[in-house]
Amino acid sequence: MFEMQPLPYDMDALDPYMPQTTMEFHYGKHYKNYVDTLNKLIKDTGFEDMGLEEIIQAAYQKPEHQAVFNNAGQVYNHQLFWKSMAPDGGKEPKGRLAEQIKKDFGSYEKLKEELKNAAVTQFGSGWAWLVWHDGKLSVMKTANGDTPVARGMKPLINIDVWEHAYYLDYQNRRADFVEKWLDHLVNWPALEE
Repeated sequence: MFEMQPLPYDMDALDPYMPQTTMEFHYGKHYKNYVDTLNKLIKDTGFEDMGLEEIIQAAYQKPEHQAVFNNAGQVYNHQLFWKSMAPDGGKEPKGRLAEQIKKDFGSYEKLKEELKNAAVTQFGSGWAWLVWHDGKLSVMKTANGDTPVARGMKPLINIDVWEHAYYLDYQNRRADFVEKWLDHLVNWPALEE
């Protein structure tokens, strides 16, 4: 059975860009619901003894397992999202990561622009991603509970653009949320390590 991963910081640590009230709903209600629902769905099934990534890949594009895929994807996506943020985030990457960004995007500003565009143009609920695939970094977006893990890619950072991630604070201003997230919360040191 899966358990909620603890946050890597205090519930109020991302203020003012993601206030405690938002985190209480997002982590304590939405994420909890995905974990609880996934556990109910996989109980006494062939998924019960699988890891999260295995479940995602086994259920991918199988209509009879869509609910399992959606909830497993959302558990995985949120667990990465918590790690994708830090209270002192937003600082420009350094070292090998900075070199790889320059190689694959031309500049850090270009990467930020591509991430913001992916997040803002994702129609409806979903995610913007920085992934490692085929020996390079790239940006992509997915809808709902979909995740690059299903396609064998390695997700590195993700931005949650479901309304529950930002609506209490930013209402319909997704672009403002994404900009603040990239400027103040994104946790590049987690990747550098």
